[in-house]
Amino acid sequence: MFAFRARTLVLIVFIFSCWPALRAQNAVQHSSLTIRVGKTGLFSGFGHEHTVVAPIASGKVDAKALAVQIIVLSKQLKVTDTDTPPKDLAEIQETMLGPTVLDSDKYPEIRFQSSRVEPAGDGYFVIGTLNLHGTSHELTFHVKGTPGHYHGKTKLKQTDFGIHPVSAGGGTVKVKDELEIEFDVFPADLAAPASR
Repeated sequence: MFAFRARTLVLIVFIFSCWPALRAQNAVQHSSLTIRVGKTGLFSGFGHEHTVVAPIASGKVDAKALAVQIIVLSKQLKVTDTDTPPKDLAEIQETMLGPTVLDSDKYPEIRFQSSRVEPAGDGYFVIGTLNLHGTSHELTFHVKGTPGHYHGKTKLKQTDFGIHPVSAGGGTVKVKDELEIEFDVFPADLAAPASR
């Protein structure tokens, strides 16, 4: 009886000592997109730069076939500025999703599909088509990472996709046409059942 209790105690201690490592190993990190929106114009010092984030809703990274597909739901894009008053933040969010910018009711998805992925030094060059706001354009960008996590950056112009940058004060403060896009893709997250 004593030996049984001792073995049980050792097993419990072992499980608790390994629990943080097991949790970390099984934790699913979420794929996401970050957009940095700059400002320009004569009085740009009075405007705000914005950071917009969204989860990558679905997609696929096929390392063997060298193919990538990424889908972001427009309505999941969220302005996350920390230095903007809540009232202004809500207005910016509404404008971004509304008909003057993304028109998320009409165009609910932002979709990227690779046409070619080429090994390049410490990463890959990815060439493909981005469908945004009902318009498609080819993008080329560099990606680094491992089979478990890929990270990349690119830039695009809103006007290439039929979006006119928001302006105020007769154009004295306006959003820059060029946006900086940064993304983190965790293939295991994309392969997991959608829980977002």
